[in-house]
Amino acid sequence: MINEVLSEIEPIQKSIDELDLELPINAGEVWASGVTYLRSKDARNYESQGSEPSVSYYDKVYVAERPELFLKSTDKRTIGPNDPLYLRSDSTWQIPEPELGLVLDGTGNIVGYTIGNDMSCRDIEGENPLYLPQAKMWKHSCSVGPAILLAEAVEDPYAFDIKCTIFREGEKIFEDTASTSQLKRKYEELVEFLKRDNELFSGTVLLTGTCIVPPNDFTLRDGDIVEIEISGIGMLRNPVAAQ
Repeated sequence: MINEVLSEIEPIQKSIDELDLELPINAGEVWASGVTYLRSKDARNYESQGSEPSVSYYDKVYVAERPELFLKSTDKRTIGPNDPLYLRSDSTWQIPEPELGLVLDGTGNIVGYTIGNDMSCRDIEGENPLYLPQAKMWKHSCSVGPAILLAEAVEDPYAFDIKCTIFREGEKIFEDTASTSQLKRKYEELVEFLKRDNELFSGTVLLTGTCIVPPNDFTLRDGDIVEIEISGIGMLRNPVAAQ
């Protein structure tokens, strides 16, 4: 029956660039994971110390049993493809954080994968880790999309290729790639801690951390374009704007 219905559906005669894509899911909550990649740990150490310290709280959480998890966004704060990411007015060191997102059901099962941009203020978090909520959550600081890849269609969820490109005035100023094979923790481990003594809502998105960090002298500017591409899911593209 399903095959008969699908055979009657005519494909859209447009490229994805011609479509007006919307947020693929109204996630009541978007959570995020920190220091799940070695590159992320090194970046957090630099912004907090200015150099690599011998041992820091970021080193400790990287190897600890308990992962770093924090509330990143809510449904009314999260934006979709082509919507503007806003710069925080009291920060001078802001970057995108390209991440694979897990789409969860109400019991914590991974039902799909998407792309997330976990915008971050490196100067605010580096000043004091207790400022993490202000360094991570503000208006239009989280984008998700452009689609959801069903988990049943993924053979190896630790083989996603991630690419981040940033354009300024039409010129490419940054590009880097990574893979989820570099992830320190398993997805199920992150989900287990998220749902521990907590209530999950169907459609919750859990971002799994970043392994792509621009150079330490880089900060986003008004007018920049951020593109995040993950194999099999697509490209999440957002302009950057001052509020």
